[in-house]
Amino acid sequence: MLELFITAFVTFFVAIDPPGVAPIFGALTEGAPKSHRRAMAVKSVVIATGVLLGFALIGGWLLGALHISLDAFRAAGGVLLFMMALDMIFEKRTERREERAEKLAGEDESIAGTHEDISVFPMAIPMMAGPGAIATMMLFMSEAESLLHRAVIIGGAGANLLICLVVFLAIGPVMRFIGESMAAMITRILGVILAALAAQFIFDGIKGALLTG
Repeated sequence: MLELFITAFVTFFVAIDPPGVAPIFGALTEGAPKSHRRAMAVKSVVIATGVLLGFALIGGWLLGALHISLDAFRAAGGVLLFMMALDMIFEKRTERREERAEKLAGEDESIAGTHEDISVFPMAIPMMAGPGAIATMMLFMSEAESLLHRAVIIGGAGANLLICLVVFLAIGPVMRFIGESMAAMITRILGVILAALAAQFIFDGIKGALLTG
């Protein structure tokens, strides 16, 4: 169980990317009072939790309704995670997030530094509960063998969302401590780990399809 929790935690850490979403949250709440930052931090994490928990509970049913085999989803999810890993290694993912935040602020100049609600978009969706995190949740849940395994997987995701909440609540000191260089280094290292895990998902999907086909 400990090994499963560590695997789930590390994978969700890569998919949710707390060091990557923290600067975006800081930029979109720049100049806002502490009460507003606190409210946005709590609300965004709660919404992201609801989205991921929803896919954890009904993801299997959704695949069945769409007549998609678990092996096909494993392979497709592995490809998606591998593409995300490449983006992380070459910093494309961070660039897109920054461009998305700049575009949001450009469309409404009152967003950064005021009381605008940025909890649902872009913080909860797609920053934290994006395609990568959703695919990761469904992949892990499809391989869960018991309710205890499912609880451990959800716990791994929840631990990362809790980290996001803590980081958001202490965004000022955290950003000064991490720095841009350290955040970039962490992102690249996690990208390599995610690429290896994604390749394993692809191999497992292909192997399962060949054995059952």
